[in-house]
Amino acid sequence: MLAFRTLKFRKTSFVATFVSMFLGAAIVMACGGLIETGVRMAAPPQRLAAAPIVVTGQQDHDSTALTERNRIDAGLVEKVAAVPGVEKAIGDVSFPASVLTEDRRVAGGSDASYGHGWDSAELAPYRLTSGQAPAADGEVVLDAGLAAASGAKAGSDIDVVVSGATRTFVVTGVAAPRDDTVERSSLFFSGPQTARLATESGKIDSIGVLPAPGTDLAALTDKVKSAVGDGATVLTGERRGLAELPGTLASQKTVTILGAIFGSFAVLVVMFGVASTLALSLQQRQREMALLRAIGTTPAQIRRMIVGETAVLSLLATALAIVPGFLLGEALFSVLTSSGVVSAEITFHEGRVPIAAGALVAIVAALGATLFAGRHAARTDPVAALAESAVQTRWLTPARLILALFFLVNGVALAFVTATVMDDGPTLASTAGPACVLFSIGLALLAPGITKAIVAAIRWPVRLVSGMSGYLAIRNATTSNVRMAGAVAPIVLLVAIATGTLYMQSTEDEVSASSYAQNVLADYVLNSSTGGFAAGAADRARAVPGVAGASELVTSNGFVDKNGGSETELYGVSGADAAKVLALDTVAGSLGDLEGDTVALSQKKATEYGVGVGDTLPVHFGDGAGATPKVVALYADNPQQEYLLLPSRTLAPHTTDGMPRQILIRAEAGGADRLGPELGTLAASWPGTRVADRSTLTSENNQIQQILVSANYTIVAMIVGYAAITVVNTLVAVTRKRQGEFGLQRLTGATRAQVIGMLSVEGALVAVIATVLGTLAAATTIVPYSLVKTGSPMPLGSIGIYLGIVGGSLLLIFGATLVPSWRGMRTPPIETLTKAA
Repeated sequence: MLAFRTLKFRKTSFVATFVSMFLGAAIVMACGGLIETGVRMAAPPQRLAAAPIVVTGQQDHDSTALTERNRIDAGLVEKVAAVPGVEKAIGDVSFPASVLTEDRRVAGGSDASYGHGWDSAELAPYRLTSGQAPAADGEVVLDAGLAAASGAKAGSDIDVVVSGATRTFVVTGVAAPRDDTVERSSLFFSGPQTARLATESGKIDSIGVLPAPGTDLAALTDKVKSAVGDGATVLTGERRGLAELPGTLASQKTVTILGAIFGSFAVLVVMFGVASTLALSLQQRQREMALLRAIGTTPAQIRRMIVGETAVLSLLATALAIVPGFLLGEALFSVLTSSGVVSAEITFHEGRVPIAAGALVAIVAALGATLFAGRHAARTDPVAALAESAVQTRWLTPARLILALFFLVNGVALAFVTATVMDDGPTLASTAGPACVLFSIGLALLAPGITKAIVAAIRWPVRLVSGMSGYLAIRNATTSNVRMAGAVAPIVLLVAIATGTLYMQSTEDEVSASSYAQNVLADYVLNSSTGGFAAGAADRARAVPGVAGASELVTSNGFVDKNGGSETELYGVSGADAAKVLALDTVAGSLGDLEGDTVALSQKKATEYGVGVGDTLPVHFGDGAGATPKVVALYADNPQQEYLLLPSRTLAPHTTDGMPRQILIRAEAGGADRLGPELGTLAASWPGTRVADRSTLTSENNQIQQILVSANYTIVAMIVGYAAITVVNTLVAVTRKRQGEFGLQRLTGATRAQVIGMLSVEGALVAVIATVLGTLAAATTIVPYSLVKTGSPMPLGSIGIYLGIVGGSLLLIFGATLVPSWRGMRTPPIETLTKAA
């Protein structure tokens, strides 16, 4: 009862705490939704929607997701069809196929289209809207979208680019799916022709299983799994769409890690924000607690009152945060899909677990802070409590010291691990990022003592510069260091997270851009949007007058099966010309021997795997296929060239599209400007091919680099925004609590301008202390990250980033302090003093 009455008559004092709990729970729920989405990785089927069971290739190798499609043997179709309860098993195969318009443009623009066998049209299902099914070579059925884009209809002749060559087909019909779920454009060929056009002979992508009427789906799924064995994966329900999205599971790790990293960020920040806001609220009620103790209230009653208040607030805040948390999670996921981090076909999920986690974090933080901060008020002797409420002196307790040391030591430990143990890889940020959060929380716990020490060190310069306002501000800061530390703590966290994360990202951006410019020597690149270039395309480019070197480029990921195995990047190039378009300094062997079943790698990688020129290196490609290529060359170490080099025509068949999509071209000395028109003429002979110069190459690389940047910035902005709200909540609450103090000053002769001047100096003190401590905390992230990336402790990036963070903090400090103070001083001072009493 006492708790409810307290909430009723102290609504304003509980607003800050409620807002912290509400927003904190929503943020943690949102990050939890990302993790659940990554774990479930669900994609509604489109072309396979009619099949409740789908058999496809295993998309992992040693528990690591494959980046390319792992196809299965066509013979599995008969095995699956023979399973009791299966009415029909239909094999599906897909390959790039682009329809050309009359002016030789690709129909549908940049949207890729794929060829399939007509039998698999039943899996969507498609139906003919005109004409008839393809029955012989040279015949094709277009979907309605492609037919409209190309102007073709039944009986028309059209040109289709398949396997890098242009062929003429007769359109026998136009088909449309029975609903609007299918988004990718499709062409359908006869069964025999599909087998000849497919990327891998004797292989198919998936098998759609149509059960007989009345068959138990769960039991049939188990039978199909037994029939296909370990060589394939059986998908049901919302995961069937993964069969249409090869390589998508590779982004599962990215989404899950991203959600986990920033989720841990959010948990730490939210727990600190809720705890600090609630502790400040209890601290401001010390006089009330003291009076309750003086009239006979027992410590147990006070604790129950505080816990009751907190329970009501936390339950209400977390309940209201469920819908905003889901919407915020969807918004974060949409940033990931729009940036290309994950396929847009993946469905966002936020179930009970993220909701429970968000609620648990907010409630545990609130109750923990209640027990920690309320224990002292409940146990203190009544007379001592009244005295202590007037002058706050005690702040350092054994529990607080132990917690502070825990966070400081762990922050330093993560910084040390980042600088000495972590490699220059994608997981580097997972240790560097949390370091500043932990260290800043440790500093915040010791903020009262640090604040008092810094104020003592700068009191004379401040008084000399600011006069009476400075004198009053210094006196307030000295006697109320706990109160000032309450304002300093959230700003430390804000400065640390913003500075550490933004400079970590700016360093990554500049290192990536500079290394790309240094390591890629090509002046131009030919890009194919029709599936890739046929064999001999690089030779034609090399024969253009003014070309010094031309090499196909295929990029993929694979695995080295030696010394424990590791995931690595794979580059497919055209032999000796690779050194003309890429900055490769050969130290052993010859890149000219890079043909057939061969590989080249850096000295560092060779030492790591224990191989040299002439040895074989067991690898698995991105589609799961294994090989043991012979090492024919070693090149000098470069942190940005940790890939393995393979012949492009060896690597390309193990990619989803099956062909090289790029040709890098190096011009002869001084001839880069003259070469552009010649390459334009060559590109025009290959429909769907465009020429990009070196500046475009660099900008495209920067765009790829920015894919994850936008997601990082969005999530960090969310967390920094929460920290900023905590800052505003704290400062406004502190300022409102001091209205009686301001009224008393005005009654004793101080003007509003003098009070505002005092507050301005106090705000400047808070800003200086928080900026120094926040910068120190940010260094635990920036310094080790920069050492690994550049060898220097100083980050790369504009000083404007830091000035912007400090400037934003100043706006928050002065806005949240001066505005409510100025508004409060509109009230006559005697009324202000009466209300405060």
